[in-house]
Amino acid sequence: MEAIRYDNLPSYTYSDYQEWEGSWELIDGVAYAMAPAPYPKHQKVVAKIWRELDKNLECSNKNCEVFISPVDWKVNESTVVQPDVALFCEEIQQQYFSKTPPLVVEVLSKATALKDVTTKMSLYEREGVQFYIIVEPHSEISDIFKLIDGVYTLMKKATKEDSYEFILSDECRTKIDFSTVF
Repeated sequence: MEAIRYDNLPSYTYSDYQEWEGSWELIDGVAYAMAPAPYPKHQKVVAKIWRELDKNLECSNKNCEVFISPVDWKVNESTVVQPDVALFCEEIQQQYFSKTPPLVVEVLSKATALKDVTTKMSLYEREGVQFYIIVEPHSEISDIFKLIDGVYTLMKKATKEDSYEFILSDECRTKIDFSTVF
């Protein structure tokens, strides 16, 4: 069996993305169809993480807010993603965010797990997302990565017995108590 040759795939742009029906992400010009509606447990975990991050957010920048997908982060003309949960710190002026969020959470599902732990992790690392949290809702483990010298370092494998404070700057922090998530 021959490996996929990515140089033979069509390359799309944000203009193409805007025309598509349904839910899509665009990463480096490659279109990814979003999975069908996730399991209720996935959505429940997403909502609880959002609640924790939002409730515990202490930020002097009043433009910093926590959002749940679907919300577009347009990285560039060939990349638009919809993180499950993200903290954006910019004034909303368009249909999408354009600045790198300091914190992103992806809750794994069967259909998205491989993309979340490879393609999106590389993208978030490359774009300078300070904290990337990958949540596995069935095992109830959350891998917390921090960007250190341009590379993600695993800071903690959090379980429902843990909490973690995300210090984003001297003026901005938030926290997740995982006992309230799982």
